[in-house]
Amino acid sequence: MTTNSNETFAAVQAASRELALLSDDIINQILNAVADAAVAETPFILAENEKDLTRMDKNDPKYDRLKLTEERLKGIAADTRNVATLPSPLGKVLKETVRPNGMRLTKVSVPFGVIGIIYEARPNVSFDVFSLCLKSGNACVLKGGSDADCSNRAIINVIHEVLKRFNVNPHVVELLPADREATAALLNAAGYVDLIIPRGSSGLINFVRENAKIPVIETGAGICHTYFDEFGDVSKGADIIHNAKTRRVSVCNALDCTIVHEKRLAELPVLCEKLKGSNVIIYADPLAYQALEGHYPADLLQHAKAESFGTEFLDYKMAVKTVKSFEDALGHIYENSSKHSECIVTENKERAALFTKIVDAACVYTNVSTAFTDGAQFGLGAEIGISTQKLHARGPMGLEEITSYKWIIEGDGQTRRS
Repeated sequence: MTTNSNETFAAVQAASRELALLSDDIINQILNAVADAAVAETPFILAENEKDLTRMDKNDPKYDRLKLTEERLKGIAADTRNVATLPSPLGKVLKETVRPNGMRLTKVSVPFGVIGIIYEARPNVSFDVFSLCLKSGNACVLKGGSDADCSNRAIINVIHEVLKRFNVNPHVVELLPADREATAALLNAAGYVDLIIPRGSSGLINFVRENAKIPVIETGAGICHTYFDEFGDVSKGADIIHNAKTRRVSVCNALDCTIVHEKRLAELPVLCEKLKGSNVIIYADPLAYQALEGHYPADLLQHAKAESFGTEFLDYKMAVKTVKSFEDALGHIYENSSKHSECIVTENKERAALFTKIVDAACVYTNVSTAFTDGAQFGLGAEIGISTQKLHARGPMGLEEITSYKWIIEGDGQTRRS
């Protein structure tokens, strides 16, 4: 599909230049209209979503990510409206100076241009990416998975209808076919696409990183830990572990491993008590197993294996690791973390400060559930992804993270001499 895809990429690139002519006020009107349309077209979107759902096993961890509901669409609409209320990230003067020869230099924020997003069974991403890209002056090329193709096409159809009403080139957002050929074409679209952001499994992200001819921002898998320190508060710990594990198991900020200091093993049953109601399977190391045996349902308690640690479960499953010291907890996180979100539960301020200083992750929490790693929760509006790398952007990526900058140099005939 190389010829057709290049035509699509060229059309999106041309549309991206037209975005520079849109005022922030018009962009906000479009975003609010898209939010209204998402609600008004709920029956259509849900009907198309149901076509995708019927093809997926309900026990598949991706099922919950794929599923849209009336409430979720209302939430998506609210996030879109929220993006409209945010200040424009464009045209900001980041630095300004006058050189000795009289040249005035101004560093100004600008769009990337065209952003490609490759994602799996998450149709909400179609709305999120469009709203953030439009607000930041970027056109976008979406490559969704086949699991969500009907849902994604319905959403882009709704967005295109709104864009036409505002006489805006609908090519500012395009959805590629849900096949591997389209993925290969996007990864090789140098000269058309300025940046690629993959959202999905570690397998997808690794594939994109290894094959892209375009700069990539990685939104890595979320292997998240909560360390219950010897100075931890049991009530806080139980609430944090329960919320981080069960709020939504299919998202990247969900808890995968609870680490407990051996001095607090006697309280492990209390820390895990609320997990029973959600039938969470616990993979416990020998000491943790011994502490939970007889206090946690036998059919939900299993002996941990090596692969139980460093695994993103995306399911009602959690590993428990016992450590002898704070240093051992740091070591376990270092060896198994995906550098997404890590938490310590402790009342010791010095211990908390050390944890936040030493742990290498995009988001490091003290006495707070990792469920808050989310662009909306951080006040960024929606998010285009959660970066686990260190180059350019890290953590939830909102509007500022999908802009670049350029230098504007003004003078009065200055020339450079050797």
